[in-house]
Amino acid sequence: MSRRAPRASIDPDTRKSWLRRAYPLVRAHRVLLISSLVLSFAGLVVQVQIPNLVRLGIDDAVVARTADLAPYVWWIVGLALLQGVINYLARLYLLRTAYEIEYDLRNIVYAHLARLPFGFYDRVQSGELMSRSSSDIRAVQMYLAFGPSILVQCTIAVVAFVLMLSINVPLAIIAMATMPVIGVLGVSMRKAIFPVSWLIQARLAHLATVVDENIQGVRIVKAFAAEGRQLRTLAASADRIRWAYLQDARIRSRWNPLLDNLPRLGLALVLLVGGIMVIDGGTTVGTIVAFNSYVLMLQPPFRMLGMMIMMGQRASASARRIYEILDTRSEVTDPPDPVDAALTGDIRFEGVRFAYPNGTPALDGLDLHVRAGETVAVVGATGSGKSTLGRLVARFYDVDAGRVTVDSHDVRTLRLARLRDQVGIVPDEPFLFSLSIHDNIAYGRPDATRDEVVTAARAAGADGFARALPDGYDTVVGERGYTLSGGQRQRIAIARALLVNPPILILDDATSAIDVAVEQQIHASLRRAMRGRTTIVVAHRLSTIGLADRVVLMDRGRVVASGTHRTLLRNEPRYGRVLAAQGAAAA
Repeated sequence: MSRRAPRASIDPDTRKSWLRRAYPLVRAHRVLLISSLVLSFAGLVVQVQIPNLVRLGIDDAVVARTADLAPYVWWIVGLALLQGVINYLARLYLLRTAYEIEYDLRNIVYAHLARLPFGFYDRVQSGELMSRSSSDIRAVQMYLAFGPSILVQCTIAVVAFVLMLSINVPLAIIAMATMPVIGVLGVSMRKAIFPVSWLIQARLAHLATVVDENIQGVRIVKAFAAEGRQLRTLAASADRIRWAYLQDARIRSRWNPLLDNLPRLGLALVLLVGGIMVIDGGTTVGTIVAFNSYVLMLQPPFRMLGMMIMMGQRASASARRIYEILDTRSEVTDPPDPVDAALTGDIRFEGVRFAYPNGTPALDGLDLHVRAGETVAVVGATGSGKSTLGRLVARFYDVDAGRVTVDSHDVRTLRLARLRDQVGIVPDEPFLFSLSIHDNIAYGRPDATRDEVVTAARAAGADGFARALPDGYDTVVGERGYTLSGGQRQRIAIARALLVNPPILILDDATSAIDVAVEQQIHASLRRAMRGRTTIVVAHRLSTIGLADRVVLMDRGRVVASGTHRTLLRNEPRYGRVLAAQGAAAA
């Protein structure tokens, strides 16, 4: 099923209030929302007629006995049924509006997250993003959809007041005497609850991060028998949320009873003053009953008004957290007039300097030329900048100085999606989705046939174990592929890259978890796959280095030597030391 694009987006003008920025989203669904609000108002108009009919029935049919009671009863029953139908339709349209707004908002946030560069994810915790993409979106959706409905519900006070004025002006003024006080209390409550609402959402996000890390890292937690320590960390985070919720509860317990009970004070005043007026002959018993009904009718809307104030503050805090994401601009974007070129793979790094967003230096004046169709093995100590090469070629990051070119095109001038389609990367820690083996291999080419998937799997040495699984290529791997071994995951990742058949292939220590015997079988297939393809191999094993036409030695972010394996081993002492250190580490 195809994904429907959002009908609107958030206003990018950061000077506007959060509600004004969200208005285009509400306006896009105005037909449903307005239909719901009109029906809701119509239901209120019907509702306020019932106490007036009760008044007339009591005064005319019960007290004065000048009319028959049955017509009043049937009118009340009919209006109640009509109100039920209207309220059903109003609720249906309101819920549809809420779900449509939530759908659009989720897609807006996810689409923006997909556009953000790797540097953003280096800075922001995944649990924080999960919280903003779930509970924060729900808080904003609730207010945008249900807030207008609550305001319409509160208009019952206006309608009821008009009807009360038409019946008895002094009694109507007495019944509504407490309403201005409720308005003042509502404003005071809004100011008190906003900071706590922000704190709650922030601490919920931190808790989501702790839970996410515990789930994703459960194998490490169990391996170090650290369950108790992690539970204490979780409990500490939960305690901070509990403290924030307690502050929220204290504010609610202080203000809500006043907002709830002030209308009841109006009821007492109506009974007192109205009773005296009945005794003096200034009004009727039916009027007192009707006014009591109207005052009771005012209680739910004003209770909802208090709820709306709290919803508004929670939504305001959540919206600001969402806008922090949406207002984050990606530094890695398509240029105004991008080049859409088919690449052959001639790669140059010219005076490249680069440091990761956290300040970790990676490359310092790097110069390197990889000819089209050449296979280059990159060797160096940990932290020398080897893995960074592939990330800059695919433009996961932009360089701080210098430039990276492919076929003489600066990668910053190329269309981003087109560039990445032509660069296949196999990381040292491959990520698999909770999909079948077939779907994981075909991730870059969802339309690939089973034969094409099997061919890529054979080239990567994955066909044998894939067929041995209970459902073969249709076996669904566990989350992140943890039901498979590290070597099996790496082979599926290699197959995934080979299936796309990119002109540039980057293997970032992609066979580190594969045993030597299987690696030798894969290398035979890889040699055929690399033929005519530009390949950069981040290598630690001698067997992997053997795939390369040329070896490049890196140290402290620069190329310090280049040549064949034998030449470097004979003439470059640093090369021998790196190989010895890596061999010792592997042993």
